Amino acid sequence: MYEYAIAWEWLSFAARWFHAITAIAWIGSSFYFIALDLGLTKRPNMPAGVYGEEWQVHGGGFYHVQKYLVAPAQMPEHLTWFKYESYFTWISGFLMLCIVYYGGADLFLIDRTVMDLAPWQAIAMSLASLSIGWIIYDLLCKSPLGKNTWGLMGLLFLVLIVMAWGYTQVFSGRAAFLHLGAFTATIMSANVFFIIIPNQKIVVADLIAGRTPDPKYGAIAKQRSLHNNYLTLPVIFFMLSNHYPLAFATHFNWVIAALVFLMGVTIRHWFNTTHARKGKPTWTWLVTVLLFIVIMWLSTVPKVLTGETETSMTPVAQKFAANAHFGAARDVVQARCSMCHAAEPVYEGVNFTPKSVRLETDAEIAAHAREIYLQSGRSHAMPPGNVTAISPEERKLLVAWYESAISQ
Repeated sequence: MYEYAIAWEWLSFAARWFHAITAIAWIGSSFYFIALDLGLTKRPNMPAGVYGEEWQVHGGGFYHVQKYLVAPAQMPEHLTWFKYESYFTWISGFLMLCIVYYGGADLFLIDRTVMDLAPWQAIAMSLASLSIGWIIYDLLCKSPLGKNTWGLMGLLFLVLIVMAWGYTQVFSGRAAFLHLGAFTATIMSANVFFIIIPNQKIVVADLIAGRTPDPKYGAIAKQRSLHNNYLTLPVIFFMLSNHYPLAFATHFNWVIAALVFLMGVTIRHWFNTTHARKGKPTWTWLVTVLLFIVIMWLSTVPKVLTGETETSMTPVAQKFAANAHFGAARDVVQARCSMCHAAEPVYEGVNFTPKSVRLETDAEIAAHAREIYLQSGRSHAMPPGNVTAISPEERKLLVAWYESAISQ
């Protein structure tokens, strides 16, 4: 049975790598086309229907790019579609959500000090929230308010704040931030799947049929693309936040999430304004730094981290605590790990519990059995640099504990 944990860990790594590859491709193409669109120059004597053009140099060659505001007079012989980057980014992200948070719901998704949920309840709430997010957003875009791009963005910001607060009232801090990223990424990918690409296909079908395409389809797609552009950086933050408990495992984590969305807007505004050759709004960087300082302050109020604390053992944890090898394994953990993984770490230079993982009580040690096994038993990842001098024999005790318990 213990082979299952190792295989599951490698599956998680493969899904994470897949997700990183596709996300880089999607974000890269998205940022490029926004920058290209903003940098277009209108010149005299351009071909009919051309809105603007730009000369670029890269990789030893020159590129001459022209944009048609609606569509060219006839269908090009070869047309490259940019859609699969988005689709596979969402698919790989959902795969990771299933592997890490649904497969390990008791440890990563549920915090019983926040809400006492059964795994199936937490998973159902997770799936429902992702679907509801897109429905609300799409209805807002199609409402009369949708004609006001910035007003719509402001209302979307309020929706995201409400979701940030809501997620922190249901899931662990770590899962709340991950879900906020998934919530936003679902909106972005659904924009591509349900709006941007279908609208482009309508334009292509009109060209093939010899009809003049309606410009409204391009305008709608452009608005959705702009929303995606401003939401990208916060999504990246939330996807990486699981490494930083000072962000997700603090009392004001939902406020921190709201400020992260604002930082995403200020950073993108600088790039977008610069690409459009409308100056360099350096004030955006000052605002971004000030927002980040506020986030740092909020992360220490109160100073004791509040996320993902176990007060009672789950049935799975009880199994590991009841195992005959638990006593020996607990002694190893308390001697080699708990000086850092504590509410108040005593190891020099460690001021906050690493990744909010505490290993002081029986319940905490049993709850993190799988991580202890993989990080300190099967591998030498922990302690970092073996600073606490854990011996090979002690690592074998951790392996024996986990494999014995999991085989029962």
